[in-house]
Amino acid sequence: MKTYWSFRKNSMERNHSFQYHPKAFHVLGPRHISSPGWRELISSSWKNESYKRAVMACFVQSAYLLELDRQENRYGVETALAPQWWTPFKYKLVEPLVDERDGSIFAAILEWDQAAALADFIPIRPTGAPKVVLAIRGTLLKNPTIRRDVEDDLRYLAWESLRGSFRFERLLSALKSIIFNQQGSKNVSITGHSLGAGFALEVYKTLATEGTYVDAHLFNPPSVSLAMSYRILSGKAGFVWKRFKSILPSNSEYQSKSIAEGAAESRITSELKQMLPMPHLYINTSDYICCYYNYPDGVQNSSFNIGNKEREVKPGGNALTGVKLSVVSKAKQRFLEAHRLKQWWSDDLELQMALNNSMLISRQLNSLYTIQPPKQTQG
Repeated sequence: MKTYWSFRKNSMERNHSFQYHPKAFHVLGPRHISSPGWRELISSSWKNESYKRAVMACFVQSAYLLELDRQENRYGVETALAPQWWTPFKYKLVEPLVDERDGSIFAAILEWDQAAALADFIPIRPTGAPKVVLAIRGTLLKNPTIRRDVEDDLRYLAWESLRGSFRFERLLSALKSIIFNQQGSKNVSITGHSLGAGFALEVYKTLATEGTYVDAHLFNPPSVSLAMSYRILSGKAGFVWKRFKSILPSNSEYQSKSIAEGAAESRITSELKQMLPMPHLYINTSDYICCYYNYPDGVQNSSFNIGNKEREVKPGGNALTGVKLSVVSKAKQRFLEAHRLKQWWSDDLELQMALNNSMLISRQLNSLYTIQPPKQTQG
């Protein structure tokens, strides 16, 4: 029969393991970020790109931990780890998204917690802080969820798309419902890591084709697929063919006309992109899962800016100036280190803001901002 003291001892042991768990927020989380206070009314931290990136990464970590808490039976304030990753930023869990096939949690809907904010004398949501965030985790190589996670990994590897997945349909439906309830997409954000970033990008593109744009932050999005590998080989052959054609005589009048039309279309497209919210992509060049996002489309045409300082690039100078591609380009790192989510809230993170003609970005996003000719009507 258990006595009071044995129960208390077990409770203290659980609390000790909870406080010093390697995934606890105060152990693994960011050191340089403090909880928001009344000063947010004067100067919002959410206007800082580094702060926003770190918090979004923390929200994705909470999605991972919701599933790990479920698997390891950690429930309630005393033992659950996931709430530690949204509570400091004055957010609350609205709904975990569950895969009905295996019961796993693969995403979380978080909302600004006005009650918690008021307790810290924050009467209104700070400028730049989203009202609702949809955070999507990546692959977990654990028995309860590994089958469905790897199934979607293989889907992307084969088709370079996650359409048709049960989770894609669930995410798209959830985000459309959020946008409807919020009466617009202005204060809605979507974020994800690895496979989760792939889902976030797929949902972003689907909504964009319908004329709806949301704030998106994608960490280590997948880029490895059979189709992409084929295109890289084809691209190299195509580059040789273009060099050969440049030697041949050509119709100068036709060429000048094509250049002029191309420049006009590029100017219009660039202006259109600057008016629309473009996704933020965060990649590590040592991570072979996402490194193709930094692979040039044809001849390299890029501009790098060290230390989080962005240099202004004139519109029209690049086909994809609106895409914010943040690159970690340290000395060679091990794959697991380069793919970890925690690097994106690290204190010593050094980013390069890369604005380049990426082959994969061109395929994934450029078509969304291309002005289509009007359809011919039959008379």
